[in-house]
Amino acid sequence: MTGVLGTSFWGGKRVLVTGATGIVGSWLVGALLDSAAHVVALVRDDDPQSELFRSGRVLNLSIVSGCLEHEETVERAVNEHEVDSVFHLGAQTIVSTAQRSPAPTFESNIRGTWNVLEACRRLDGLVQRVVVASSDKAYGPQTSLPYTEDTPLAGVHPYEVSKSCADLIAQSYHRAYGLPVGIARCGNIYGGGDLNWSRIVPGTIRSLLNSSRPIIRSDGTCLRDYLFVDDAVSAYLTLGAALADRSIHGHAFNFSAESPLTVMEIYREICAVVGQDVTPSVLGTASGEIQHQYLSSEKARSLLGWKPRFSLQEGLMATVAWYREFFSAEGKT
Repeated sequence: MTGVLGTSFWGGKRVLVTGATGIVGSWLVGALLDSAAHVVALVRDDDPQSELFRSGRVLNLSIVSGCLEHEETVERAVNEHEVDSVFHLGAQTIVSTAQRSPAPTFESNIRGTWNVLEACRRLDGLVQRVVVASSDKAYGPQTSLPYTEDTPLAGVHPYEVSKSCADLIAQSYHRAYGLPVGIARCGNIYGGGDLNWSRIVPGTIRSLLNSSRPIIRSDGTCLRDYLFVDDAVSAYLTLGAALADRSIHGHAFNFSAESPLTVMEIYREICAVVGQDVTPSVLGTASGEIQHQYLSSEKARSLLGWKPRFSLQEGLMATVAWYREFFSAEGKT
């Protein structure tokens, strides 16, 4: 790796990653380790199926066991490990889970965010940059698309509201206290390591590889961005490095492939890569979902020089290959 992804920037940095067992966190940790960073991960539960554990990367980290909701644990992770950079990705990320049980989602996504930011504020002599993972869901339903960074944050359903609040809290910590924060708003991220089978990409791949009929929870017409995980990792690292420039502090950036697809369109693309043509079971029962949402990444292109490197087909081919190996190693689908 070269540039912001390599030792020219991240080498020797002491980096805390929350959400390190998630799809993005696992691959972000790998990229940071490859760049000779010292990585600390705040981990609530060991998950041996997570890419962080399966890859063996967990053996090269400093692990702090605990949850985002516990203020003292978060501050200890920053202070005792003398962290200078923070990637806050930890959250409850499933829309349907938030819809069924909003309070734990608010605790994790909102309280967890202010705990991270408050620790960084108190330890401002240590922390030089904080990247906060927001989401396109933070914008809520809008009549004008694509979302730009000037679109109001107007979440309605519990998951959307949790991301709107976390985003606004991050902005507040910059404006009120000068915290060196950058906010990343990505579309739907897919790739190897996503074990949330209710999502369209991993769920469809698992069904097809298991020769079972895939299920689509929505009516199939919802329009979404789909961003390959390697491009999401490069977005986070690019934004983190850019925070060396004070003029970037407090900014939010959209990261998108800017090629929105309906659920049925992404379904057909997955089928083509797997090499199967199966009619799905369309339930039309999904609730708490925004019907249409997609992002403009013009600001990220112009200010950060970021753009995705992988086409949809390239990303899906890599993703399907990862799941083939995963299920083969597990001996089941």
